[in-house]
Amino acid sequence: QVQLVESGGELVQAGGSLRLSCAASGRTFSSYAMGWFRQATGKEREFVAAIGWSGGSTYYADSVKGRFTISRDNAKNTVYLQMNSLKPEDTAVYYCNTNPPFGPYWGQGTQVTVSS
Repeated sequence: QVQLVESGGELVQAGGSLRLSCAASGRTFSSYAMGWFRQATGKEREFVAAIGWSGGSTYYADSVKGRFTISRDNAKNTVYLQMNSLKPEDTAVYYCNTNPPFGPYWGQGTQVTVSS
């Protein structure tokens, strides 16, 4: 069983940066590929980025490629999302989950708001 808690979201100006964190409980965390997802108001939740269990493989949505970087620290049971050159269209609630996502693992997410 894994529990996930996201943090780090806040209001930022366009062009700014944020780093999101996802703290996981559960001793099997390092066995899972992990992902970041986001949901903007009135839209469906969408994939943002994913990372393999060892951190050796990463994948990104085209909309964030070159601006966002996913990483993980298995010793700390934490996954990160470094977000640079933020745009207003990045405004959303950001969630972490396994990849592919597992329904019971969805947490509360963390709100990222990018002002123009």
